[in-house]
Amino acid sequence: MAEHDHAGTRSMYERMAQMAVRRLAGMDFSGMSLAEKRSLLKEILDAGIHGISFSPYLDGQRPGIQVTEEQIRDRLSIIQPYTNWIRSFGCIEGNEQIPGIAKEMGLKTMVGVDLSDDREENEAGLANGIAVAQAGHADILVVGNENLLRQDLPEHELLDYIRRAKEAVDIPVSFVDAYFLFEQHPAVADAVDVMLVNCYPFWEGCAAEHALVYMKEMYRRAQGVANGKPVIISETGWPSQGTPFGGSIPSFDNALEYFIRTYQWAEEDGIEIFWFSAFDEAWKVGPEGDVGAYWGLWDSEGNLKF
Repeated sequence: MAEHDHAGTRSMYERMAQMAVRRLAGMDFSGMSLAEKRSLLKEILDAGIHGISFSPYLDGQRPGIQVTEEQIRDRLSIIQPYTNWIRSFGCIEGNEQIPGIAKEMGLKTMVGVDLSDDREENEAGLANGIAVAQAGHADILVVGNENLLRQDLPEHELLDYIRRAKEAVDIPVSFVDAYFLFEQHPAVADAVDVMLVNCYPFWEGCAAEHALVYMKEMYRRAQGVANGKPVIISETGWPSQGTPFGGSIPSFDNALEYFIRTYQWAEEDGIEIFWFSAFDEAWKVGPEGDVGAYWGLWDSEGNLKF
């Protein structure tokens, strides 16, 4: 009897361990058909994800061109039923219209002010971003995106832009960068009202089956320097085509499965995540290589890929 109890106890602990591993790594897709995975993704989208990164560019367009109100409305109308927030990336060249239009559609907005080494352009973007926030069209104002990663602005200038925005608006002000850079720049972590961290297991060469575990560790590290502030994953995603990056393999299945695992975790643990991105954008091939064009949930024509 004692031997039977011991075996039963061992079996129970093995099952508990397997359950813990599954929860850490996310859903097990072995034996699941493509149709079943597509159905899961559609269920998640129909329920509404927290947020999506949004750029209005059409094929043949790229930053530097003037975007129109019509194309912003057309592109936003495609994703509006499936998300609660959108994140925009700039407040010049017509992009400053995005938050107001999104608000009309009932969406919350994380409004980006893009910064670079072009100080004149920075001033125009900051002025427009402040105006957007003062008009009530922004829920979070983001001053700068990956400037520490690109090393195109010194820390003291970045902090000054953030300070000026905080003095001008009465909503949370933040800055977006890779999760590990807030560890290296504690003054920036202290300056923001909410921690906005980009978490890309893909760009660190992580195999897709381990990517959720990897992202959870990225998130934990961001929490470690947040000093109790909210932590939001401002970007994560997986490309559906392109050249492998170390152990990271771009593929339709990997992108589909990473999305499902990501939002399963978001639902279970109450994590706020902005998916990157809404649409495939061919212009991103320049800065990112061939994978750059294939991060969207929708293709460049506005068709749901998955």
